[in-house]
Formats: sequence, C-alpha cells, structure tokens
Amino acid sequence: MLRGMLRRFSESVQRFMFGRYGVDQLNLFLLGAAVVLNLISVVLSRFGAVCALIGMLISLMAYVLLIWNLFRTLSKNLEKRFLENRRFLTWKSRVLDHQNRYYRCPNCKQTVRVPKGRGKICIKCPKCNEKFIRKS
Repeated sequence: MLRGMLRRFSESVQRFMFGRYGVDQLNLFLLGAAVVLNLISVVLSRFGAVCALIGMLISLMAYVLLIWNLFRTLSKNLEKRFLENRRFLTWKSRVLDHQNRYYRCPNCKQTVRVPKGRGKICIKCPKCNEKFIRKS
C-alpha cells in the first residue's frame, strides 16, 4: 500500500515537472550560496544589534536567491534558462582558469584567450585580424 502511494506521488510530480526546466549547475550554485548566506546571518545575529541587522539583510538576500532558484526550476522558458546556465558556466570556467587571461578585441569585441605570464604581447584577433598589445 505504501509503495503504491509513493509510486502515485512520484508519477504526479513527474507530470507536474513535465515541460519545466528543472535543476542545473546554476540552480545548485544558487542553492549553495543561499545556504551559506543563511548560516552567516545566523552567526551574525548572535553578536549584537548592528550585526543582527546586517544578518537580517544577508538572510533576505538568501531568500531572494532561493526564490530565484525556485523560479528557474519551475520555469517553462527552457531556452532562456539554458542560456543563463551557459553564461554561468562560462563565467565559472574563466574564474577558475588560472593559466589564461581573457581580453576583448577593441575592434569587434571578440573574446581572446592568451596564456598568463608572457609579459607584454601582441595579440591578434582571430575574427577580424586586429592587433593590439596587452600585458598577459
């Protein structure tokens, strides 16, 4: 009996989520950031009135992140949520990339990746062949 109830509940959740975006890496990041901000707000609330006020603001930011996370999870606009996640993953890979620097071509705004630690170098844009000098 319990197994049948769980199966029916699982099927109803699947029907509800059909056509909705679901969870991706950006949602997991938002959830983790909200949990961390909530923990910080709890710790700050123990240190007096001013810190409690700051803790309340941080807690409010955590709830905003949770609401955004829920909105993205239940959204039916799959293309926009996919593009948001792709931009997040691009940003994350650049932040975690410690071997390269990224510059924008002054002519066509194409992003160009160059290795770090080479001093001043002449960079040639692969798209428009514009040359510009930057420190790597």
